[in-house]
Amino acid sequence: MFDFRLKVFYVVAQRGSFTKAAKELLISQPAVTKHIQEIESHYQTKLFLRNGMKINLTEAGELLYHYAEEIFSIYRNLDFDIHTLNAKMEGSLNIAASTTISQYVLPPMLAEFRKKVGDIHVELFSDNTAVVENSLLSKKIDVGLVEGNSKNPQIKYIDFIEDEIVLVCRAGNPFIHSGIVKPQELLNLSFLLREVGSGTLDVIESSLNEIGMSLSQLKNEMNFSSTESIKMYLMHSNSFAFLSIHAILKELKYNELQVVEIEGLDIRRYFSIIQRQGQESALVEFFIRFAQSYNLKL
Repeated sequence: MFDFRLKVFYVVAQRGSFTKAAKELLISQPAVTKHIQEIESHYQTKLFLRNGMKINLTEAGELLYHYAEEIFSIYRNLDFDIHTLNAKMEGSLNIAASTTISQYVLPPMLAEFRKKVGDIHVELFSDNTAVVENSLLSKKIDVGLVEGNSKNPQIKYIDFIEDEIVLVCRAGNPFIHSGIVKPQELLNLSFLLREVGSGTLDVIESSLNEIGMSLSQLKNEMNFSSTESIKMYLMHSNSFAFLSIHAILKELKYNELQVVEIEGLDIRRYFSIIQRQGQESALVEFFIRFAQSYNLKL
């Protein structure tokens, strides 16, 4: 079925790896290669370029990826809209999300959700990942969305969207000349960091550990509980910060902030939807289905 081959291509393009795609799709790597070759044969063009261990999309691959996103978005919306017709939803929904998600990801999604469901009353609370998880377990909220690496056995974690955490400074920062630094050069920079309990902080710590470094080695100039505060401080200083790419799209567009690449370090994570283990209400399941169907694009 061509739809499955398209899905294979889409996952390979997203993961940048035949091996990771095979693992996610629960098929063998030779099967992934075969599906890609069949699409390339059909269109008589190459979709990927290999550069050592890395693969990149060709111009034709970029075009196919764009159309695949649109096709799968239509399928997800169709699936959700049919379920909406068959469901009679009412009541209220208390949602809590970690700071980055509540500020930069959820608002447009919730506006679309409100159009779909009409009479449901939604309340959104914002705090760091640790507080959101505790609020879920104490039943102060119905469902949460978090960042970070925590895995509480009492909580069910569902992948929502992929995020990339990048090193950021103000445009024109005199400490940056080439747009790329080596890991050891981080020790010479001054950092603005999120507060203890932040999911972003946990992910940064874990990624630094993978290259033989720790968060405690970095010069901590100041801690903030607000990403907006960090961004404003960055624009008026020569400091650096690790921020979600979702949080700085406007500043990148207007050349207020710049991303600095760290050689050999790629910090990626998934934002997760969280719910309590066991049976949840139909409204919670309905919201989770919508969140999974919502097509978020950078």
